[in-house]
Amino acid sequence: MLAFARKKLAKWLGIVLLGFILIAMVVTGFGTGGVGGLGSLSGGGSQAGDTLATVEGKAIAASEVSDLVNRQYGIARQQRPTVTMAELLAEGLFEQTLNQLITQTAIEHYAGERGLVVSDRLIDKMIVNIPDFRNFTGQFDAATFRQVLESQNLTEARFRADIYRQLLQRQLLAPIAVGARVPPGIAREYANLLLERRRGTIGFVPTEALTAGINPTDAEIAAFYRANRQGFTLPERRVIRYALIGPEQVAQAGAATDAEIARVYGANRARFGARETRTLQQVVLQSERDARAFVQRVRSGTSFADAAAQAGFSASDIRFENQSREQFARATTPQVAAAGFAAAQGSVAGPVRSELGFHVVRVERIDTTPARSLESARPEIATFIERRKRVDALNDLLTRIEDQLADGASFEQIVRAERLAIVATPPITAAGRAVNGEAYTAPPELERLRGTAFDIDAEELEPVVETLEANSRYALLSVERVDPAAPPPLAQIRDRVRAALIQRRALERARQIADTIVRQANGGTPLATAFGQVQPRLPAPESVEMRRVDISQGGRQPPAALLTLFSMPQGRARIVPAPNRGGFFVVFHAQRMPGNAASEPRLIQSTQTQFNNTASEELAQQFARAVELRSEVTRDEDAIRRARAAAGGAAE
Repeated sequence: MLAFARKKLAKWLGIVLLGFILIAMVVTGFGTGGVGGLGSLSGGGSQAGDTLATVEGKAIAASEVSDLVNRQYGIARQQRPTVTMAELLAEGLFEQTLNQLITQTAIEHYAGERGLVVSDRLIDKMIVNIPDFRNFTGQFDAATFRQVLESQNLTEARFRADIYRQLLQRQLLAPIAVGARVPPGIAREYANLLLERRRGTIGFVPTEALTAGINPTDAEIAAFYRANRQGFTLPERRVIRYALIGPEQVAQAGAATDAEIARVYGANRARFGARETRTLQQVVLQSERDARAFVQRVRSGTSFADAAAQAGFSASDIRFENQSREQFARATTPQVAAAGFAAAQGSVAGPVRSELGFHVVRVERIDTTPARSLESARPEIATFIERRKRVDALNDLLTRIEDQLADGASFEQIVRAERLAIVATPPITAAGRAVNGEAYTAPPELERLRGTAFDIDAEELEPVVETLEANSRYALLSVERVDPAAPPPLAQIRDRVRAALIQRRALERARQIADTIVRQANGGTPLATAFGQVQPRLPAPESVEMRRVDISQGGRQPPAALLTLFSMPQGRARIVPAPNRGGFFVVFHAQRMPGNAASEPRLIQSTQTQFNNTASEELAQQFARAVELRSEVTRDEDAIRRARAAAGGAAE
């Protein structure tokens, strides 16, 4: 509703989320691919290559920007398979990424000047709580962590540096944005605007009503085709072949043996032994005095949840369900976990101090799980072992295929050697459609493969291995043939060209008629009279009267004619193109009646609520922009042009 009444807010979250793109790609599989071995923060500096900008003396390298651009291109391809790098660059992807990095670096410098720090230990805690880095027992596994990073072409230092930046920005921006409110007076004015009522008339000049009598000659059709060959060009088509590689190809990897099951059971006694988990409630307050006052309120009869709500915490902020001592220690600190697991059910422990503040913990429930015997755990362990064997066998198969590719083996040779089944497509476009009316239903996996198939160099057409689902499904992909983009002969599409020419002339005639009607209406002729004078006869215009708030209800995009009615002066007429070149609307604004929300307090309140929901974002955005403006920023425009051109060239 408010999207119609005010401009869309700029997305400051892009600044905060820029670094998390790398994290998201790791834990979701997008992109290019304390804890033992985690080490300390060592990334975040300039990389090799041209320096595009400096912020307070810190360089932003072309390689850093290009890496982020390529990774965001990978994400975009998951959402828009046919999108090209050239299209994203034309939409400003390179400049937006560079600008976000400049702002991000300025915020990092500003925070550092004021003593804000993020410890290695806090970064460790965030990493160990990412589910994709855990092993079979649910514990963080350093080998899995490194394997996932390697699969995405990320270094540990780069990954830790991105987490460092985001935690630092969270410390700085979150307190600024929390609690932002829009005054009721502003909300009331916007509510008045939503209740504004307008009355007018809307008529339509359709192209299809004007096609009669348009009969172009063969010479005119040929001339139109020559002048508009680009519009009739068929896009590049490719014949794609692929062979699926997955669990079906390694189904005989082997069953779990008794000895293997016994070894896993013995190595994971902590998992299968007797266990105690607790459901806990926790708040972290900034001062010991506040923490002790909180404890006193709870011990005096206030429920923990109510006391937490009074302190500004939501229910999801305070609850830790079914936690082992180790899990709770990773989420907090070993000292806090020790206090929480030493307390009795229903009691409150703390305050316990950590680098985050003073923790107060309440034990809501204690659950004990008896030890499991080897026999009871056998099915679960066997499933794990057999799945691991299949993954190992699949990795061996992929290694063999990649070795054959490196030795120059063809698609047919590899398929024959590994007994894989070939799937072939007809000539299809990058959007996955056949042309010339050929019916074709693409299999589901082609959605993921065709982007890569159309990225393969048309001069080389070397087969590649493409990931469909990490650690599970892959495909050996090949392009058999490339049909370059070209217009078909006129004889093949003559009817289509003739129809397009008739449509063009009808549209031109519709525009002339609409222009005449608008001139008459703006000269004082009633719109219905102006429409009635047109030949051939057109549908009579319709009267419209509605409030601004009504045109955007239902969640659908309002018609362009109605939007125009609410954006033009009273007593004037205006032309609005219809969708799909279907003609022209003529909109006449007869009367404007101001809205008054004084009798609708709920509308004022809901308007204020919607503004409040975005006010925090806007405050953080404005603060980030102010930090950047006060920072010493230099940009090398020549280097930026070279880097942008290189990004576009790499995409060709």
